[in-house]
Amino acid sequence: MLIEIKNMTKDYSLGNDIVVPALKGINLAIDKNEYVAIMGPSGSGKSTLMNILGCLDTPTSGHYYFNGTDVSAFDDDELSTMRNREIGFIFQNFNLLPRLNALQNVELPLVYAGVAPAERHDRAIKALERVQLAHRMDHKPSELSGGQRQRVAVARALVTNPGILLADEPTGALDSKTGEEMMRLFHDLHSEGNTIIVITHEQDIANYANRNIFIKDGMISSDTINPNPTIAK
Repeated sequence: MLIEIKNMTKDYSLGNDIVVPALKGINLAIDKNEYVAIMGPSGSGKSTLMNILGCLDTPTSGHYYFNGTDVSAFDDDELSTMRNREIGFIFQNFNLLPRLNALQNVELPLVYAGVAPAERHDRAIKALERVQLAHRMDHKPSELSGGQRQRVAVARALVTNPGILLADEPTGALDSKTGEEMMRLFHDLHSEGNTIIVITHEQDIANYANRNIFIKDGMISSDTINPNPTIAK
């Protein structure tokens, strides 16, 4: 089991003794090489769940096990280390540094991890090759299309060989054709053995995944296998 969540809650304090529950007793298990879409309306708790899965936040109660390690009580430094080693983030707005070229953006996680320049250069090139963008490695984000920028973001997520790829609305800033190209890339990465978790509010995007989890009012309202996932052409 790659991910196991047990009786997880998350409360937010608004002051004056006002507490807002965002997650209300979540139980969830995700195996290696699963392709999961987590859906839910605004305010459902899906973003809170994503932040905990990505080690950006910790639960109020309950447990989060990653590869058998309970990360629920990790301090900030331990969470940072876990994020850098095990979580590959893909954001809706790419989050690329504008002054760096594609290769340098992909190298960043390896810089933070203390990898030697020659090795991180080689690994970054290989990651860009995986997303078919090595020929644009010297170009800055402003010189790339939206789809190309998202591919750079995917390469950056892949470069540390993470346990999971965690994608937050990955097609939200893309047109429909480019979005379909991105979902085809996700399909290929899943076929190569990557575990992918997509956070989305779009059923069309969730249909590409093999499993759909729906969050409502801080609880899992449904968790179903998708027997016929969409295959991007």
